[in-house]
Amino acid sequence: MNSSPTPATISGIDHHYVDVNGTTLHYVAAGTEGSPILLVHGFPESWWAFHKVIPLLASAHRVFAVDLRGFGDSAPATDGFTSATAADDLHELITALGVGPVHLAAQDISGGAAFQLATTHPDDILSFTATEMGLAGFGLEGFADVTHGGSWHIGVLAAPGIAEMLFTGREEQVLGGWAFPAMTAVVGSITSDDVAEFVRTYSRAGGWLGAIGLYQSMLGEGDTLKALAQSHPITAPALAIGGFGGPFTVGTLSQVVTGEVESVQRDGVGHYVALEAPSALADAILAFTERVDAS
Repeated sequence: MNSSPTPATISGIDHHYVDVNGTTLHYVAAGTEGSPILLVHGFPESWWAFHKVIPLLASAHRVFAVDLRGFGDSAPATDGFTSATAADDLHELITALGVGPVHLAAQDISGGAAFQLATTHPDDILSFTATEMGLAGFGLEGFADVTHGGSWHIGVLAAPGIAEMLFTGREEQVLGGWAFPAMTAVVGSITSDDVAEFVRTYSRAGGWLGAIGLYQSMLGEGDTLKALAQSHPITAPALAIGGFGGPFTVGTLSQVVTGEVESVQRDGVGHYVALEAPSALADAILAFTERVDAS
């Protein structure tokens, strides 16, 4: 495995840093024409989760992929970081870049932040694409229940101090030995170099605090998100993309969106759709955004 501390990159993208909302966010940009797309990663990822997808989207769009606060090469998070803070970060990023409204494409545990962005700043959003995503208050908490098939890592990350005690210094074993193998269906799609890039950023000082903040939010924000869905549902066109989780994403999104939700299911694909099936994911997003832009 490549253990170089040098950040991974691909041709055709530029790396940038921007100061927003009291932090510094790292993002990459590609493409020069078309409506803007903002890609938001999940766990245990960074912008690198989209490195196979970005060139495909950049043929028709200006593409931005961000490292959330506490992830990748963005500034570390601190105690008290929440999905609401991440939503404010994203709003200020869109404002600072002057690219809004954007096609927002988010996945996994970033759902709480993406949903709060879309409901509290609807003018930021052209469309909402959710990949392998749930929301607190709409069934996501059930994945913390290990007695009914949930995952142990949710409780570990949500318990103060436990993830840092258990995971620090063991990032390669946690990510390469468990997280990616356990939820990947397409053999060989996530390489040792991919794992090394994720390990690089989670291994830095405070490298788990971003994930800790989002998972602690997940177990405590259900009432807040339900209230937002009732008072300010998403009105933008919405697309749900499922892999490992089957119809869970479209079932969730259908409860928080005013209109009909388009749905794409990628059978034979695990949880990490952007890494496992980048062409299929890009095709689904491009077809959806083309329809939205045309309307």
